[in-house]
Amino acid sequence: MGTTVEDVVIVGGGIAGLATAVALKRAGVEALVLERSEGLRATGAALTLFPNAWYALDALGVSHKLASYAPALKTYVTDLDTGEVQEMSYTRANGDPVGPRSVHRKALLEALADELPIHSIRFSSKISAIETQQHEDSSIAIVHMENGTVIKAKVLIGCDGGHSVVSRWLGLGELVPSGRSSVRGLAVYPQGHGLDHNVQQYVGLGRRAGLVPLTNKDIYWFFNCISPAKGTSLAEDPEDIQREVLENYAKDLPHLYSDVVQHSDLSTLTWAPLMFRYPWHVVFGDLSKQNITVAGDAMHPMTPDLGQGGCQALEDAVILGRHIGTSFVQNGRVLVPKAMSEVLGKYVEERRWRVALVIMGSYFSGWVQQARSGWGMKFLRDVIFYKFLYHKMVKYVNHDCGKLDF
Repeated sequence: MGTTVEDVVIVGGGIAGLATAVALKRAGVEALVLERSEGLRATGAALTLFPNAWYALDALGVSHKLASYAPALKTYVTDLDTGEVQEMSYTRANGDPVGPRSVHRKALLEALADELPIHSIRFSSKISAIETQQHEDSSIAIVHMENGTVIKAKVLIGCDGGHSVVSRWLGLGELVPSGRSSVRGLAVYPQGHGLDHNVQQYVGLGRRAGLVPLTNKDIYWFFNCISPAKGTSLAEDPEDIQREVLENYAKDLPHLYSDVVQHSDLSTLTWAPLMFRYPWHVVFGDLSKQNITVAGDAMHPMTPDLGQGGCQALEDAVILGRHIGTSFVQNGRVLVPKAMSEVLGKYVEERRWRVALVIMGSYFSGWVQQARSGWGMKFLRDVIFYKFLYHKMVKYVNHDCGKLDF
């Protein structure tokens, strides 16, 4: 099949991969994105983007394409045991909205992909092996494809998700189960759902559910619960998932929630365990070696409880793009292989502690909200977490990762 040579090869055409390619393009660096699927991976239905993600999208020059999605101004949290409702506001003191905006995952992926030359994304590309080769005083990454093609790259970036081939090559720790599972789906109301643009959450013993309006017709919903006993398989057929939620898990939730589940687009329903990487593996692990590094879930898989998986991937893309782009510009618009080890090392050190802390915050957020029994856990959730810690966490994650000025 032959051998080709590329400046930058990105493994994975999800949020992190496409956003990194866009960031590099703004600096004039061409990247080849290898995606194993036959097209853009739109699984997941929707995701929540906090202000830190919008800062990154601004830097990438694509935020205007998603401007039709309105921010949520409030989240209402209903205690299923007592009926008590807590309200959390996202507005600044001057009244400006700073809340998260939930968007269709497909819309975000298309907004990023549209910024790239059509030839820069190679679908149905499956990797069989990775190795490195020393060339004079620098390292070249060699990617072997299942179809026999060999690609040599000055820089190799793994954006291939939690079960990343690249992160495994780097020796990063495998994903571990959080002990919780999540059902997620998208409900469609062709005539409109009539709800305001606020988030509704329901919390109870070992479970947490939520409704997040995306548009006037679409609602993203989720149901998190303690994972079934070891050896018990999760339903995979969409109709079985829907039936299981309605009959066994959500039967005592408000009628509104059941109605949303019944309006689900079955093709969007998934039920999967929530996995993450131990934060100490991120702090002490090799996030880069020579000219190879990782971004997005390949670096920092986390539970979705702070809505930061996609947000941190977008931050990664801007910061990695800035480090590589700066080196490219300073070296006469040439990617110098021997400089890449130091360049990627600087990117890793800028990201390492921040994403490790977000992994910990996300895990704690999920653990405390799906409170076990006892007044102590309820006090921790309702008073300490909702009234104090959650706002501190949101303030921490709402970080401006900077611009891409080359």
